[in-house]
Amino acid sequence: MTGDGYRDELVSAGMGMVSPGRGYRAVIDPRQVADALIAAERKRTPIAPFSDTYPFLDADRAYRAQHLFLEDHLDQGDRVIGAKVGMTSRVKRMMLGVNQPVSGWLTASMVLAHGQPVPLEQLIHPQAEPEIAVLLGKEVSHPATIEGVLPAIEAVFAAIEVIDSRFEGFRYRLPDVVADNVGAAKVALGPRACTVAELGDLRLIGCVFRARGEVIGTAAGAAVMGHPAAAVAWLVNSLAARGKRLSAGSIVLTGGLTAPAALRRGSALTAEFDQLGSVEVYA
Repeated sequence: MTGDGYRDELVSAGMGMVSPGRGYRAVIDPRQVADALIAAERKRTPIAPFSDTYPFLDADRAYRAQHLFLEDHLDQGDRVIGAKVGMTSRVKRMMLGVNQPVSGWLTASMVLAHGQPVPLEQLIHPQAEPEIAVLLGKEVSHPATIEGVLPAIEAVFAAIEVIDSRFEGFRYRLPDVVADNVGAAKVALGPRACTVAELGDLRLIGCVFRARGEVIGTAAGAAVMGHPAAAVAWLVNSLAARGKRLSAGSIVLTGGLTAPAALRRGSALTAEFDQLGSVEVYA
């Protein structure tokens, strides 16, 4: 779902409730969560994870906060162009104590033009990771499978996503990640578009991630839930469970292939993909 159609489906937030005798609030209003994230993003000031104070914050309420966080961007004239899947690697989920993938939304303002430096002045502590991006030529029906996703993919691109958590440190939990729109910040898409037929098995697409020419990570498409199309299928089914969908023309980032690398002044990161060519971000 993109543009105004997405806004029509935003879920209104409910009010929080106080838990007596425990020293913390059991439930937090999604509006409060969204407002805190909006302020953190605008001021470039990280905040403590909500789960520190609200241990009963769940994914459903966090997704409602995510929608309100995104709505602020839409109110500023931005528009939704697609979605991203995060925590697609079992190893990364184990590192952060997360037991399932998560999803967020991509907007037009996040796309970096070719040769455009990453605007560090807009970010808090950005990191970058290589991904396989797909453009959906048609809507994928629910329940989605790999076999149903592949014919719907119009094009495949090399990509580097710039993620930027609005939280202090790296001790956040799944609801924090969800509310924060899964750290969506910027994305660079490679100039070469290929079809699935041209590429063959997406699981076998190799990637070499370099920092100023030095290899810092290698992976293949299978690192994303066993198959990049599996990530898209999960996304479609997850959105359907919340009454949402991905329309034709949506761009989907299928998940990080390697560990992320920090972006600092002077950084130059390149992801080289089999058949898809290379894509670079620098600051």
